[in-house]
Amino acid sequence: MTEQLRYSRHFLLAQWNEDRQQQLAEQKVLLVGLGGVGSAAAPYLVSSGLGHLTLADFDQISLSNLPRQLLYQDADVGQQKVQVAQQKLQLLNPACSLQSWSEQVTADSLNKRLAEFDLVLDCTDNLDSRQQLQRACYHQQKPLLSAAAVRLEGQISYFPASAAGPCYCCYSSALSQQEFNCLDQGVLSPLVGVIGSLAALEAIKILSGLGSELAGKLWCFDALFSQWQQLQIAKNPHCPVCSVAV
Repeated sequence: MTEQLRYSRHFLLAQWNEDRQQQLAEQKVLLVGLGGVGSAAAPYLVSSGLGHLTLADFDQISLSNLPRQLLYQDADVGQQKVQVAQQKLQLLNPACSLQSWSEQVTADSLNKRLAEFDLVLDCTDNLDSRQQLQRACYHQQKPLLSAAAVRLEGQISYFPASAAGPCYCCYSSALSQQEFNCLDQGVLSPLVGVIGSLAALEAIKILSGLGSELAGKLWCFDALFSQWQQLQIAKNPHCPVCSVAV
């Protein structure tokens, strides 16, 4: 009865039912990066009924994080992001099983740790980390949902567990590190909330069986002009990740 009441607005949707809610409750997600996008996505995943969420981030909370990373407050400055986030997310929904990794994950460190997860949500803030995650997900055949925001631009992309590609590295191999780093380029605070919320929405659709139309595509948002654009990512036959046999 408690679950029926908690998720009653979900059950009013024609596309939703108890089976989808139960399926979401059985899914396990690894969320990497608890900056602006990650701290916006995580509360919606937990409050919507995701069963298991593992948080990974090596960083501490700083004063400059607070305008856009709304999981944290002044009293949290100096503490590990994953520890504070886990405590606050648990209060949102005690039924969600939460774990945290206070570390910088790499392709090598993930090789033996991805088996238990149904989806990896990449909310990191630099190109190298994104490529490391894609390499690990591709070789372990795990779906990857990637979301980023910098300056006044946001993007979301989804790469199912498929050897056919394309993968994130097909698109990102020509990009520079600076282009994906808000430490150097800046970011307007509400933008991360827009992108983080949409990332949570896509993740919930994927995990519950509703599916996503973003497979192999890049969804771009220009916040200055409030314009969206969707691009098909072409498979790179020379990609160092998905052009190599698994």
